[in-house]
Amino acid sequence: MNPLPNQVELYLPEWIPDFLKDQPDFFQSSEGRMQLVLSLTDRQIEERTGGPFGAAVFELESGRLISVGVNRVVVTGCSTAHAEVMALSLAQKAVGTHDLGAEKLPEFQIVVNAQMCAMCLGAVIWSGVKEVCYAATSQEVEQITGFDEGPLPSNIEGVLRQRGIRLKEGIMVEESKRLLEKYVTTGGLVYNATRTHK
Repeated sequence: MNPLPNQVELYLPEWIPDFLKDQPDFFQSSEGRMQLVLSLTDRQIEERTGGPFGAAVFELESGRLISVGVNRVVVTGCSTAHAEVMALSLAQKAVGTHDLGAEKLPEFQIVVNAQMCAMCLGAVIWSGVKEVCYAATSQEVEQITGFDEGPLPSNIEGVLRQRGIRLKEGIMVEESKRLLEKYVTTGGLVYNATRTHK
């Protein structure tokens, strides 16, 4: 019997360091933070290094950038390598704990160009972040691109609030939708799990 795999490697594209060197260390406004994520997503589309999704984790109060993530599902062969999972995992590595809500840590915020899919909603809840900020809704993602966002609760704000997580919606929505449209019109791959419908 061949040995079973015992590790998974997830990594960001090679252009990320070059992209980040032109960015400030601190982002004071929600719009500034979202603009970073949209610029990250636009570069991802231009470089053709994954799906049209970007995310970043910030210290909520100071605005210090902790990590970024982009979608890496196809290139890494890993269906969980969504932008949010990448950004949260790298933030946890940077901070040195799985729990971004741990005592003595500052509060953290994740900013995403589109509402979390079903999987990423769970990842956000279990990460310990205190605030989520997103632009386009999951319905808009599905309508524009055809990506399957999964079975999401009808009241995401309530689900997050019950767990002490605040939600900011509707920041730079049109700009985010234009990037999703750009991905589709430039021939970006829309991948979904293969299923047999009964």
